[in-house]
Amino acid sequence: MTEPGKLRHQRMIGDRALRPESLMMSYGYDPSLSEGAVKCPLFLTSTFVFESAEDGKAFFELAYGLRERAPAEEPGLIYSRINNPDLEILEDRLTLWDGAESGLVFSSGMAAISTTLLTFLRPGDVVVHSEPVYGGTDFLLNRILPQFGIRHVGFPAADREAARRRIREAGSSARIGLVYVETPANPTNAMVDIEACAEAARALSGQEGGRPLVAVDNTFLGPLWQQPLRHGADLVLYSLTKYVGGHSDVIAGACLGAEQHVSPVRGMRTILGTMCDPHTGWLLMRSLETVKLRMTSQMKNARYVAEFLRDHPLIRSVHYLGFLPEHGPQREIYEGQCVAPGSTFSFEIDGGEEEAFRFLNRLELVKLAVSLGGTESLAEHPGTMTHSDIEPAERERMGITPGLVRLSVGIEAPQDLIADLEQALEVV
Repeated sequence: MTEPGKLRHQRMIGDRALRPESLMMSYGYDPSLSEGAVKCPLFLTSTFVFESAEDGKAFFELAYGLRERAPAEEPGLIYSRINNPDLEILEDRLTLWDGAESGLVFSSGMAAISTTLLTFLRPGDVVVHSEPVYGGTDFLLNRILPQFGIRHVGFPAADREAARRRIREAGSSARIGLVYVETPANPTNAMVDIEACAEAARALSGQEGGRPLVAVDNTFLGPLWQQPLRHGADLVLYSLTKYVGGHSDVIAGACLGAEQHVSPVRGMRTILGTMCDPHTGWLLMRSLETVKLRMTSQMKNARYVAEFLRDHPLIRSVHYLGFLPEHGPQREIYEGQCVAPGSTFSFEIDGGEEEAFRFLNRLELVKLAVSLGGTESLAEHPGTMTHSDIEPAERERMGITPGLVRLSVGIEAPQDLIADLEQALEVV
């Protein structure tokens, strides 16, 4: 991991390293290369012209890993399935919040996850993962990877000892190709101890091919409120659709980490063709300029909304990170890994599916839709929507009950959001 302030092209003013929110406006972009345009242009081209055949040869050698990069040598532009100026600048900027050395962008969050897993998993391997995870990831682990001879072993997200034990036990009988963590868990907000998982993975350094890497899906808290690479993770994954995109108008994903870990994922992305398109990359650069403003506003709004729900007689429980018990392992993990509770959480309505549906159908300002992290507030029913492919008994075990509703708080006036939730709860 690259420490903050020691990135490859860190900008300085005097002896001061500029903060990510300042660098989001210009990092990685040279206006002199684009007619002086203050913002990076949109490079809608499939292919790029080589100045010479020798350049073309050298570019392909680097792109396909046929030789090591020479000192100060930068990969040349070839073809937008391999590289594109918009994507390269976006990838540079994405590394800033997490303190990553290298980054890749993908056509969706699931493209980032599936490409990364396919990079490190082989037939006969086992992937050890936290539970619950996003429904699409759960489907990949349970339905797709077993078709390729890859087993999965889950552990309860909130149980750090179970995580250590499952990693140790799985490693004693098979090669662990990857330890996959989603924290906070979707939709329960259960916290996973990243350092505990990393320590357990490092203890398997003697297995064939070396120790398993630890990959963390950080979508729920985004790059501002949690930085997994600082706590022992090797790779951090995002659905950029969510907080980074932040306007519910793009689909994209990312994988960040040390270059030695990101490089093989880059090769897999090139062959699978799962990269982001230039226009989406350009839109994401726009969104990165305001990500701190938006996420801060959403986080503050969520506190007001969560407090209202906690005090409402029809709400059984609110799974909001700001309400964790003062003493206990979950609070300890949260305070060690996070700097804020974020703005997506779930709550359980008294009753079950029928009562939850009445509530959801009555909402006016809050939109009934999946996804999260947009400027607008969204609510959905995990049990029948995002996590509907999970067996009912498994959902119950994971805490995904029939009365559970997931809420992503946007940037609306919190008083208006509370008024909408209050009137919707009246019909329950």
